[in-house]
Amino acid sequence: MSDLTKALAMLQATFDKYAGKDGDSNTLSKAELADLLHKELPFGESIDKAKVDNFFSMLDNDKDGVVDFTEYVTFVTALGVMCRGK
Repeated sequence: MSDLTKALAMLQATFDKYAGKDGDSNTLSKAELADLLHKELPFGESIDKAKVDNFFSMLDNDKDGVVDFTEYVTFVTALGVMCRGK
């Protein structure tokens, strides 16, 4: 399996790990996103409720109250671009 294929599989697996705990396995609720941010990011423990609310608002592009896989991938891509710039 190529590195890119592994990365894509990991991206999906991480989403799937947190999505669905509150119902729909195709989306992340605000609580699920908070759990993901706190556990998966190196600075996650420092993310307070206000920051989670802000992240959620930015990610929920269609304002349907959940973050779908496309919105999640957009976030991860932006995070990758920001990290590359360091």
